[in-house]
Amino acid sequence: MPDRLAPLDPPYEPAVADALARLMGRDDVEPLTLFRTIAHHQPLLDRFRQTGSTMLAHGHLPADERETLIQRTTARCGAGYEWGVHAAVFAPQLGLGEAWLQATWAGTAGDPAFSERQSLLVRLADELHDAARVSDELWAALAAGWPSDQLVEAVCLCGFYHLVSFVCGAFAVPDEPWAVSPQSPTTGSPDAE
Repeated sequence: MPDRLAPLDPPYEPAVADALARLMGRDDVEPLTLFRTIAHHQPLLDRFRQTGSTMLAHGHLPADERETLIQRTTARCGAGYEWGVHAAVFAPQLGLGEAWLQATWAGTAGDPAFSERQSLLVRLADELHDAARVSDELWAALAAGWPSDQLVEAVCLCGFYHLVSFVCGAFAVPDEPWAVSPQSPTTGSPDAE
């Protein structure tokens, strides 16, 4: 499917160039297609960057738990673009292998690729996706295993990655050439963040 809203190409307006460089962590790599699409609205791109970087760089959840929530949320939303970017960039750094990747895309909460904690987080992502709420039974299990700051972060991560998934789907953001395909996960390591 062709993109519905073509990503911006350089040269960028100075404020857009600055925001894109900050999103990527440096200015000598090509910004992600997702970011160049959101860049049509520069003030929103800045807020997107702030929220995303807070979640990724300043979160309180352990990285594997953060990625479990992101991968499952984007998978449930059918956002192969974002799932594939995280599968290529973050999963290998954390030692999360092929079975784990497959389980985030097509498995269930009880998949043996998930730890017990990851299974609870998959259930959280699924319940939020399906009903926009969390059952009392699941909440009790989550509250017994995570402090309140991490619970807030977990719910907000799911919400933020729904936003990311909506952007990917609504604008038909094309896959990055180096990203992992949900149909056949294999990990890579591009310079994106």
